[in-house]
Parts: sequence; structure tokens; C-alpha cells
Amino acid sequence: MKKIICVAFASLLLLGGTAASAQSKNKKENKKKTSSPYVEGRQKVREYDYGTFDKYTSFSTKDNTIYYCPFDYTKLHKIATGEANEWGDMQPVINYLQTITRASMTICALYAVNPEITDPATRKALAERGRQEADAAMCAFNDWKAKMGMKNKTQYAIAEIDYRYFKGTNYYNEQRSEEVIPAGVLLYFGSRKKKMFVADTTVQKFPDIRFFPNDATIVESWNTTLDEVAEYLKNNDRKGVMLVGYSDNQGTEAYIKGISRQRATEVKKALLARGVEATRVEIEVKGDADPVGDNSTYEGRIANNRVAIIVQ
Repeated sequence: MKKIICVAFASLLLLGGTAASAQSKNKKENKKKTSSPYVEGRQKVREYDYGTFDKYTSFSTKDNTIYYCPFDYTKLHKIATGEANEWGDMQPVINYLQTITRASMTICALYAVNPEITDPATRKALAERGRQEADAAMCAFNDWKAKMGMKNKTQYAIAEIDYRYFKGTNYYNEQRSEEVIPAGVLLYFGSRKKKMFVADTTVQKFPDIRFFPNDATIVESWNTTLDEVAEYLKNNDRKGVMLVGYSDNQGTEAYIKGISRQRATEVKKALLARGVEATRVEIEVKGDADPVGDNSTYEGRIANNRVAIIVQ
């Protein structure tokens, strides 16, 4: 009887262990399935943030540098199907991969929605189109590597970037006409996993700049706040600022929107005068929306006549 109980107990333990093992395996598989190959969201990255590989005669797997390559990845489809064989700026990378057959590489395709397109719904649709086009290009590159018999391990990522921020002052010299802009690729060579971008969750908050009713003049007492905003942006060159103009509800809609824009513009001018680049300052107008004070009182109207400073 004792022997039967022991055998039964051992069987239960074995089944329990098997079930636990299966459960652990399922958890790992589920975790693997839900991991995204994409770098989500608009990225604060500039063209000159990364060393360009033109400066190097060879790559080192010990080097932690991310290299920027202005290669138009939409050409990968023609290269993969044999219609074209011109790698251009990407040729040094291909030479490296063909020479060092076991090299590991991470490649991140960068795309942007044209900044001149402002409609939110249109931008959202174009962003999804850009992601799909970049994804297809990465798949084409993978197919080409397989066809060439290359054994290099390659990880892929995709990121939407803010094109004006990416180009900086050069944006005004080469404005683009296409809806979705393929901006090139970022490359990292090495065996260790590398995050192409590190999300910055630390954002400093600043008080709203307040104005008297029917006035867009910045009162001198706000100079200290403006100095602090400018200094913060100079010390954090990956950040920009959105200036949101507001007003009370006195006057026509056109007047309310107009003076709200004028207030935001005055704050922008004040920041530019303090050395902040124009490409890092954007303006949004909300008029009498989102009141924080009672418009039936003078004090409440002053509270509503403001420019909100949003670091992004």
C-alpha cells in the first residue's frame, strides 16, 4: 500500500513538474510573440548625432558607435530582385558584410512624414504607410542576404523621425516634396544587443507665461522663466518646445485665435533672442479652449490669457 502511494505521489510530482515546465515554455513563447521589432513613436534624433561610416576604413565590432547612412532603402526592392545593383552610400557596409561573413549588424530604417502636412488624420495614415514601406524594405534586404548566401546575423528596427528636427537648420535648404520621406538608415555593428534609441522620460515643466487681457506684451517679470527655458533647451539639445497660445472668451473667434497666436509668437521670439534654434520651437493655437480661470472675472481672464510651454 505504501509503495502504491509513493508511486502515485511521484507521478503527481512528475506531472506537476511537466506542467510547470510547459507553462514556463508557453510564457517564453508568448513573450517572444509580443515583442515588437519596431522602434515606436517619433524619435528625437539628429543627422549629425551619429558618426558617418565615410570616416572609417573598417568597422570594429568592439566599437559602440551607431553609424548614420543616407541610403534610400526603398531601392532595396530592385536590388533584391536583380533589377538594380547600385548600393551607393551603402556600398562600404555591403563590402564589410561580404568580407566578415559572421558579422552581426543592427539596421534601423528611418522615415518621416513631410512636416508641411499638418492634418492629424492624414499624418497618421502616412506614418503607417511609411512603417509598412520600411518594413517591406527590410524584408527585401533579408531576402537578398539569403539569396547571396550570407550568414551574417541581422536585427531590424524601424523608426519614424521628426524630419525638421533631424535635419536641423539644413531643413530649410532642402525641403522635400514627397509625402513620406525615407531618411536613411542607422547601423550598429557588434554582437551585443543594442538599443538604437533610448527613450527620455525626464521632461522639465515650466509655468505658463500670462498676459493682460487684449495684450500680447510679455511682462518683464517673466524674463527669468524665459531665461530658464532657454538654458534648459541649450543643455538638452535633443528636446524641443511647443508653445500653446490661449485667450479668454472676449471677442470674435478670429480675434481670440489671432491674439493667441500673437502671444505664442512673442514667446518664440523671446526664446530665439536667447539663442534657441527656430527648428526647436513650434507653435499651436487653442484660443479660448481649456480655460483655467473664470472668464467672468478679471483675475480669471488673466489666468486664461497665457502661453503654455510644453517641452517635448
